[in-house]
Amino acid sequence: AGVKDYKLTYYTPEYKPQDTDILAAFRVSPQPGVPSEEAGAAVAAESSTGTWTTVWTDGLTSLDRYKGRCYHID
Repeated sequence: AGVKDYKLTYYTPEYKPQDTDILAAFRVSPQPGVPSEEAGAAVAAESSTGTWTTVWTDGLTSLDRYKGRCYHID
């Protein structure tokens, strides 16, 4: 209830990083019952365009260009 499903937008395992991308690695310990893909996608979202706060990205027309992505999980 009230929780966004980030996996649909921010988990993109087929994504290939571009030379212009900024890459970051995070260590995440999901809560019991939360899939790793959903936790990783939530980190990608909250680190970029999926924040709960109104930010300048709300006016962007190209979410796909500016969003964070979770594309690999070990």
